[in-house]
Amino acid sequence: MVEEGLTLEYTPTWVVASVCTVIVAISLVAERLLHYTGKYLKKKNQKPLFQALQKIKEELMLLGFISLLLAVFQSRIEKLCISENLAKEWLPCKLKDASSASTTTHFQTLFTSFIPGRLLAEATTTSTDYCAEMGGKVPVLSPTALHHLHIFIFVLAVVHVTFCALTILFGGVKIRLWKHWEDSISKKENDPEEVLKTNFTQVQDHDFIRNRFLGIGKDSALSGWVHSFFKQFYGSVTKTDYLTMRLGFIMTHCRGNPQFNFHKYMIRTLEADFRKVVGISWYLWLFVVIFLVLNVSGRHAYFWISFIPFILLLAVGTKLEHVIIQLAHEVAEKHVAIAGDLVVQPSDNHFWFHRPRIVLLLIHFILFQNSFELAFFFWIWVQYGFDSCMMGEIGYIIPRLVIGAFIQFVCSYSTLPLYVIVTQMGSSYKKAIFEEHIQEGLVGWVRKAKKNKGLRKASNGSTTTTTTTTPGSTTHASSQMNPKETTPVAIQMSEASAMEEGNAGEIAAATLNDGHS
Repeated sequence: MVEEGLTLEYTPTWVVASVCTVIVAISLVAERLLHYTGKYLKKKNQKPLFQALQKIKEELMLLGFISLLLAVFQSRIEKLCISENLAKEWLPCKLKDASSASTTTHFQTLFTSFIPGRLLAEATTTSTDYCAEMGGKVPVLSPTALHHLHIFIFVLAVVHVTFCALTILFGGVKIRLWKHWEDSISKKENDPEEVLKTNFTQVQDHDFIRNRFLGIGKDSALSGWVHSFFKQFYGSVTKTDYLTMRLGFIMTHCRGNPQFNFHKYMIRTLEADFRKVVGISWYLWLFVVIFLVLNVSGRHAYFWISFIPFILLLAVGTKLEHVIIQLAHEVAEKHVAIAGDLVVQPSDNHFWFHRPRIVLLLIHFILFQNSFELAFFFWIWVQYGFDSCMMGEIGYIIPRLVIGAFIQFVCSYSTLPLYVIVTQMGSSYKKAIFEEHIQEGLVGWVRKAKKNKGLRKASNGSTTTTTTTTPGSTTHASSQMNPKETTPVAIQMSEASAMEEGNAGEIAAATLNDGHS
């Protein structure tokens, strides 16, 4: 048996106390930083960003749980043995390269120097001896490999959260540049002369139609897709695009409020979507497992995998631009001249499978996959060195880095702003259309209505209650409802929330509450 080092029984107490103090201090500083960040966001009424921070805490808790599992079950994992022939299959590096592993030891000290005593017992050879006694077998995972896997999972999560935050930050900056367009239209609507002026719009002469309408027929359909592909790289959203889609949204969803602040609504939806994008869902972890399996020597799997988010990003950007073209075609094919401003008709039919939410799922996958690519590159570089066989040839490394930087830039500069405004052209709106305090009040109203309905059913025994008003006449209780007591906005709020979550039952319940208010 090889000596594994001194236990706590023979370790100076001041050393144990010092290490514990440092670890606890760092943990408390991180916890307090997250806590005060949350308090600041709540103070500024940034509930979506606060929920995103809670999502980050959940990811950190998951990482802590993974770390705990690796530490607790380390000894059992080491004693899982497989045949030597099986261990030589599907290797990231050829066996002849294994001898060069010792030359990269100096890179590993960068991680281990900051994590004293946390190497998951790298120096022990107990697992190798144990499996050798089982008939020439080898451990399924060595302590060193287990430790490196532990570090990679941590690096992946940190890089993903960081890159998502940067994407939302830079995308938000681009969206905030549109604010002066919102201010200009607000000034125009507050001008009495402009309000009273009646104008007729020649559809073909409108800037939105001239820039987006490409004719009728198969040739125009093909040129429309080609135009959409290149349009995402320059001037993806112009002022006429913004003003036209803004007016289409207002006339469809809030006709009674022509001065609705569409820009502020988009900012709220972006903040709400950030909470969904920043997390790592179970299916994303499944992709990580698949990608790790495909990392076999000679196949350059990560080079080819890097094209997946690249192609998806181009497809999403092209589709979003094409939705704007479809909006222009609908108006141009039906009208020659219209009274007032040009109005487009939002519809889910313009999106894949009639679901605008699919675009957000694809952006989530694109950001995660790109984070995985870059995290894997930097992890190998620091852990094993740039000349490691896992890094691959230079001809495959440079394109991967260029693709990763391209995805990060285009997603922040073009795709994310496009997503925020174009997905508002669906048939329904998001609950962010209401201010936070209004959302809470309306949700409370709906819950109270449901509770009162349940109490009435319990007291009346689910039978129709009749009330005598005058001799010889009766009136059903349900007919005594004052129409003014119904709040359509609250019903729409409940329906919008239900649509966003995909819960059709909630929509039905909200509608039912309208009839029993």
